[in-house]
Amino acid sequence: SPKCDINISCIKTDDVKEFGDGENTEFETVFVLEDFDSSDYSYLYKHDNRIVGPPVVLHCALREEPLPFFSRPLYSTTMLHLSLCFTGFRNKEEVKLVNLVHHMGGAIRKDFSAKVTHLIAYSTHGEKYKLAVCMGTPILTPTWIHKAWEHRDDVQFHAGDEAFRTEFKVPPFQDCVLSFLGFSDDDKVNMEERTLKHGGRYLEVGDEKCTHMVVEENSVKELPFVPSKRLYVVKQEWFWGSIQMDARAGESMYCYEKMDSPVMKKAVSLLSLNTPNSNRKRRRLRDTLAQLTKGTEISPFPPRKRPSGEVSMGSLLDISNTPETSKIKTPKHSRPSKSSTPTNLKQSARWQVSKELYQTESNYVDILHTVLKLFKLPLEKEDQVGGPILAQEEIKTIFGSIPEIYDVHTRIKADLEELVMDWSEDKSVGDIILKYSKDLVKAYPPFVNFFEMSKDTIVRCEKQKPRFHAFLKINQSKPECGRQTLVELLIRPVQRLPSVALLLNDIKKHTADDRPDKITLEKAIESLKEVMTHINEDKRKTEGQKQIFDVVYEVDGCPANLLSSHRSLVHRVETIALGDQPCDRGENVTLFLFNDCLEIARKRHKVISSFRSPVGQTRPAAQLKHITLMPLSQIRRVLDLQDTDDCQNSFALVVRPPTEQENLLFSFQLTTEDTEKSAWLKMLCRHVANTICKADAEDLIQCTEPDSVQVSTKDMDSTLSKASRVIKKTSKKVTRAFSFTKTPKRVLQRAFLANSTPEDKSPGPSSVNMCHVGSSSTLSAMHSPSMVNLPSMFERKYHTFSRSTTHLF
Repeated sequence: SPKCDINISCIKTDDVKEFGDGENTEFETVFVLEDFDSSDYSYLYKHDNRIVGPPVVLHCALREEPLPFFSRPLYSTTMLHLSLCFTGFRNKEEVKLVNLVHHMGGAIRKDFSAKVTHLIAYSTHGEKYKLAVCMGTPILTPTWIHKAWEHRDDVQFHAGDEAFRTEFKVPPFQDCVLSFLGFSDDDKVNMEERTLKHGGRYLEVGDEKCTHMVVEENSVKELPFVPSKRLYVVKQEWFWGSIQMDARAGESMYCYEKMDSPVMKKAVSLLSLNTPNSNRKRRRLRDTLAQLTKGTEISPFPPRKRPSGEVSMGSLLDISNTPETSKIKTPKHSRPSKSSTPTNLKQSARWQVSKELYQTESNYVDILHTVLKLFKLPLEKEDQVGGPILAQEEIKTIFGSIPEIYDVHTRIKADLEELVMDWSEDKSVGDIILKYSKDLVKAYPPFVNFFEMSKDTIVRCEKQKPRFHAFLKINQSKPECGRQTLVELLIRPVQRLPSVALLLNDIKKHTADDRPDKITLEKAIESLKEVMTHINEDKRKTEGQKQIFDVVYEVDGCPANLLSSHRSLVHRVETIALGDQPCDRGENVTLFLFNDCLEIARKRHKVISSFRSPVGQTRPAAQLKHITLMPLSQIRRVLDLQDTDDCQNSFALVVRPPTEQENLLFSFQLTTEDTEKSAWLKMLCRHVANTICKADAEDLIQCTEPDSVQVSTKDMDSTLSKASRVIKKTSKKVTRAFSFTKTPKRVLQRAFLANSTPEDKSPGPSSVNMCHVGSSSTLSAMHSPSMVNLPSMFERKYHTFSRSTTHLF
């Protein structure tokens, strides 16, 4: 019997069953106490009495189990079967927590091992913390123990329930003071907000209190100061990886190492401005342009397959090949063909566009492979650290039929590769597309029609799930993604089929009428249009379509194939031409950037007054004159010309049309005040990369000195320069005036206006039937968009705005 008076309620029994041979057997007295902080508890504990709390008795009664035997006082079973380990605590703090854990049935282990179920961490430092992160052991704050003790009287409660303990996870940036170097303002603000949300603090770069400096390794080439030994200098992947794992990642794996800044390949000026021989200057400029585009030139043929059948993806026709890897050596055992001899430098335009089709297909397959490898497969992986990042339904909604699209385009790429390797003019490109037309119909509409839902799911999950946001940041920063978001990568299938259709149409244009592939290409184009008819009409950008009509109205001579349901206007800039291509130096040139092409137009020298169209509508005269409509795939390099005394706010495009055997240089001075040159060039390169299906757009930009490519803005407004331009224009007018092979366009316009009435019907897509000016005959077709009522004409399937009839996609 106890030697003290316990003034609390207790459970008493008069019947004690005897064990053994009928004689009384010794039994142990168990004291039930409600207050483990009382003097009664201290007295009983000091005299080694067995003490339990009421929840233990109720727990055993509900389960009809005997009282558990514990050498220490046991108040409840709140932490029964849990094994805890502590790190980062002072002895006095740890003793109190250890007692609470023992009172709730938990066990304490001094050393961390696989038997530890939870790590209680005061800080994110130490080996125990790192081991727990590696093993996926929950890392919790001491508050978890205190809150569990508050639930000690609840018999149904257990501290190990995930819904309860999640609230008490140690935030990944606890005890960390971060600074951020090399990020944009928006990214920096985002990362600072997430630092606070995940338990850390942030200060400016260079503050002595900082424990970590997170570096954007793609933009920072050199640190602003020598970091101290106690400062961790890490890549941004450490930051996002910590959030994804919901634990501080080990810094040693993500240390930022100063990389040798890539030597910017400045085109060495091979020319002397004092050299009187202009042919020598042109030859040296040609060599300079070849050097600038050496890393982007497409090799004539992909390497033949190795004997083992293994093909290196990076060694195929890659527009980003380095000069060393782009040189292809024909194996001795391979059978040389007439079409593939390296000495056959001049290739047909049909070959050039077919090569471009293969290149873009190869790049497109690589992007789909990146989406599956970096995003879809890791999200589907089991046993993820911290649990699944997304639910299976969300993954299915985001990626849809991407695997099916990847499969069919992998096979198309293989067939195109075989065609390109053994090229001849009688090979059929159209047959390859027709072969897979049914597979394309099955794969594309399910993805494209639900792309908006896929995008909305990504945006919603990124906002609601910090781990998914961190997962995206980690993978989007990798070189394979080219600093593009998952949404930007997933939009590629939406853009791919219209791009293929345009390339096939270009191949058809360069295919002779007597070639069998002419008809096959037409069928292939029709098959792609059939696939696109299964795509909802509301996916087309109506606002962009209206802007295209505005461009057609404004640009005289704008080609009909600019009009396309899958094309949209991105941006417009005003410039001054600095070279002799694509127009004379000093011309005011407007560049219209579309998502897949660049319309180049100059300001008209003399604008005729407004006139009445055949249906009686008066439209203002076109202010611009069409020069060329250039597919973005023809741009090999974008040159950011450094500002000098003789050259200001200028850039240049290195262009390679399929009909040309050498690179051309288009140089301009940007005059649009509301557009920064760097923003314009990045925007241009982004859409060039999209067109050729490359992930990294900034590889296309190269900074170089203007002297190396003979570009200068000096004396643009001088009297001598203006006089020189006037002489050139006058010379061209005189040449046209005495030309007997071409009727001046102004004469055609006058003849048309003189013989047309408002009651005349809009002419059809026939060719021009023209008699001598002054006769009673009239023109039966129109060649200028300024002479066409576009809305009524566009209702037809075929339209004629220029000399040829073009089918719109």
